[in-house]
Amino acid sequence: MPQKPTASPTRKSRTDAQRNRQRILQVAKEAFTRRGADASLDDIARQAGVGPGTLYRHFPTRDALIEAVYHSEVDKLAAAAREAAAKLPPVEALRAWMLLFVDYVAAKHIIAPALNSVVGGASRLYESSRAKVSEAVQLLVNRGIQSGELRKEIEPFDLLRALIGVSNVAGGPDWQESARRLVDILIQGSLQSGSQPRR
Repeated sequence: MPQKPTASPTRKSRTDAQRNRQRILQVAKEAFTRRGADASLDDIARQAGVGPGTLYRHFPTRDALIEAVYHSEVDKLAAAAREAAAKLPPVEALRAWMLLFVDYVAAKHIIAPALNSVVGGASRLYESSRAKVSEAVQLLVNRGIQSGELRKEIEPFDLLRALIGVSNVAGGPDWQESARRLVDILIQGSLQSGSQPRR
């Protein structure tokens, strides 16, 4: 009777390493959110279920970990745009992604003190992520224009500027609710006259 092929040790170790890395990033994001840049790396390793050596193999310095957390969030946002485009009708996909963008802005604000500790400051990291975010919203808006549901003159990044603006001027904890309401206003204002989003 033929035996099932088993995963090679190398492949298994790569899978374990990737799983460890993702777990560290998730725990680190939560730790930097609660405690800022001074969060204990040993505590992060312990809560992620790995040894300090494993953490330092993936992220040799505190700055490397902070940067990786930020880039991981941006990558998730970009991937979510592609996933929404593949699964949802154009306008529904854009709305879902813009709501996710509100959560991303909230996370960015929360870990901003940690990001500011990175050499070069947070602005360097924000600038490096701009292209990925721009491509994501461009993809979704283009689908809506091509479907005839969105107006052709819509400038994709203007939608995000409006949401970022709400987060910058809002002083209270309810700014996210305001931003979520604004998503629906922006979507309605972007529709072609007489158009209704397809469900």
